Amino acid sequence: MENEVFTSINNQSLVDRVEANLIDLLHQRKLKVGDTIPKELELASALGVSRTVVREALMRLRMMGLIDSKKKKGSVITNPDIFGNLAKSLNPYVLSEDTLKEIFEIRLILEIGMADLLFKHVTPDDIKELKAIVKNEPASTSGEKFEAAYEIQFHGKLYQISKNETLIKFQKLLLPIFDFVNKSDIIEPAKNPKKFVSHKQLIGILEKGTPEEFRNGMRVHLSSHFARLERKEPV
Repeated sequence: MENEVFTSINNQSLVDRVEANLIDLLHQRKLKVGDTIPKELELASALGVSRTVVREALMRLRMMGLIDSKKKKGSVITNPDIFGNLAKSLNPYVLSEDTLKEIFEIRLILEIGMADLLFKHVTPDDIKELKAIVKNEPASTSGEKFEAAYEIQFHGKLYQISKNETLIKFQKLLLPIFDFVNKSDIIEPAKNPKKFVSHKQLIGILEKGTPEEFRNGMRVHLSSHFARLERKEPV
């Protein structure tokens, strides 16, 4: 007995597994928002673990916003605030450079891909508001960049026009990351693009063109940002 070594049980990894199994179990039972979940004792029996472990796993699900406690009903499935949870992680000071670059890319891709939503929902009043935002923009032939404040206004208005609340919330989360990367030395310094599509030209396309023309115009408009993300060859 002297030389016998006892290995401690990794409770943390057990709770991790139970948390994943709980989510899977709720999915298998096809529970939806508002449905009551099984009692702790039933879950413990179904998963083959103690109520203490189940309780800790359920606490995690509550913190994630997946379940909530209701009077006379017990624990019920809720509609989680996915962006509230995501916002806690999207801190540019704790994310790696590769992750920051990829988030920067996501924002660019979203703005190219939202053309069909814009054409579906845009109104004459939207066009009027966009024109007011860009009235002092330099001519497209100058290759000059739009001032940051106006850039935010213009692109923010496009997200509003999309009428997609999830997209709008996501854009608000990505904006500080985009601004952080844009001002950092993580990516190449900004250069005047060979081709230039101004905000005024984009409005013209949105007013009289097609979604495909807008996608192409936005792709050129953002091309200088894409160029800044090109990885340097190792020395």
